[in-house]
Amino acid sequence: MSATVEPIAGRGRAYWALADCWNVVRRTLTHYRRKPVYIAWQLGFPILSVLLYGYVFGGAMKPPGGGGAADYRDFLMPGMFVMTMAFGFINTATAVVTDANKGVIDRFRSMPMAPSAVVTGRGVTDTVVACAELTILATTAFVMGWRSDGGLLATAAAFALLLLLRYCLTWVGIWLGLLVPNPEAAGGLFAVAFPLTMISSVFVQPDTMPGWLGTIAAWNPISSTAAATRELFGNPGAGGGNWVEQHAVLMAVVWPLVVTAVFLPLAVRRFQRLSR
Repeated sequence: MSATVEPIAGRGRAYWALADCWNVVRRTLTHYRRKPVYIAWQLGFPILSVLLYGYVFGGAMKPPGGGGAADYRDFLMPGMFVMTMAFGFINTATAVVTDANKGVIDRFRSMPMAPSAVVTGRGVTDTVVACAELTILATTAFVMGWRSDGGLLATAAAFALLLLLRYCLTWVGIWLGLLVPNPEAAGGLFAVAFPLTMISSVFVQPDTMPGWLGTIAAWNPISSTAAATRELFGNPGAGGGNWVEQHAVLMAVVWPLVVTAVFLPLAVRRFQRLSR
């Protein structure tokens, strides 16, 4: 019996942190399997958004440099990828506050598990879900006629930037989920996310807006990721008139790192302050 116990007892803190993180991830993914309505909502909403903006509004929109509805859809699709990643923090906040209200987080804290596992497990789970969302969105976009002309490496880099944006916003969602009192309040975060994505280059170029608003939109971190992915995908709308737009790929890396540096410690500190 000691031969089986000693190797386990001798494993270090890093091993148990990873093992506990994986258990939290597996628990959350099991909930998705048992309640497929969650999957239908999280994956169905982006598809409906793509179809709505691409076909209903697409005919009335003009892409940069002119063109028809098909050209606008090429401009729009990277923005829709970005918008889906940006809205994901609402799902994160809702899941966290739901677990907190049901006492799940308190139960985790009372168990002999790595304290970091609850937070990191949520981050890994959201990254896995984001990969599924991007796969569904890219398939839908391909059926609609969208193509990436940037080559294999550039396309992979674009999707990596999208996941980086989602990852950094996960920490925002965790912090807000530990801050708001209930799931209804977390749902109200849509009122913050919607203008954040609208005042950006997701749907139109910032230079089409009034000067002051265009400047705000250009410096919006979401705009940097949208412009960077358009550049890497080889779609219309890359570049712009100011420094941040001309260095979109750089800023699409810098902004998420800054957001992570700010909100990751805030999320961890907030979790540590929860009452047992």
